[in-house]
Amino acid sequence: MDNQTDTILTTVEALEARYGEVSAPAIRKVADHMNPEYTAWMEASPFCALATVGPEGADASPRGDRGQVVWLGDDRRTLLMPDWRGNNRMDSLRNIVRDGRVALMFLVPGADTVLRVNGRAVLSVAPAVVDRFADRGAAPRSVIVITVGEVYFQCARAVIRAGIWDQATWGDISVLPTPGQILKAMTAGELDGDRYDREWPARMKKTLW
Repeated sequence: MDNQTDTILTTVEALEARYGEVSAPAIRKVADHMNPEYTAWMEASPFCALATVGPEGADASPRGDRGQVVWLGDDRRTLLMPDWRGNNRMDSLRNIVRDGRVALMFLVPGADTVLRVNGRAVLSVAPAVVDRFADRGAAPRSVIVITVGEVYFQCARAVIRAGIWDQATWGDISVLPTPGQILKAMTAGELDGDRYDREWPARMKKTLW
């Protein structure tokens, strides 16, 4: 790329000069704890993205549950996220045990407002913590315990632009490659992608929790 010094922002000063000052609401909306208003939004969210960072770099992981996905702890600065069964890559968990910094972005179906939380996390396997979330004949193997650093709502522009909840904007997902087709292509046919897709629904039902 030619003339990178003229086209790439490399300092905070240059960034601020281009974007301007932060608005008063963008500053005043930030809390250092889960006040009743932000708690209501969190408890309405069945899905969030969990961002972590580690020696290999950053990672973002989808997290979902029936009802709410994250729970308020014993005080308004503590959140609890049960870690339900996955594929055992443990990318987020590996990062947390080495670097506790986390960020969460909550979505509420049908709502344009997004809730964001930044803080630090640890993994608890204390029976009193884990057993609290036992349900449907299963219990999480650990619970992510998050100490809130800051919480605030994100303006609705991104969700509105994307039209996430507007079915009229949805494309035909049937034309997208399936997970099995992706695995088949990635392994040059070594993994049986057709079998993966065929067996996935039954496997999912047995291992969802």
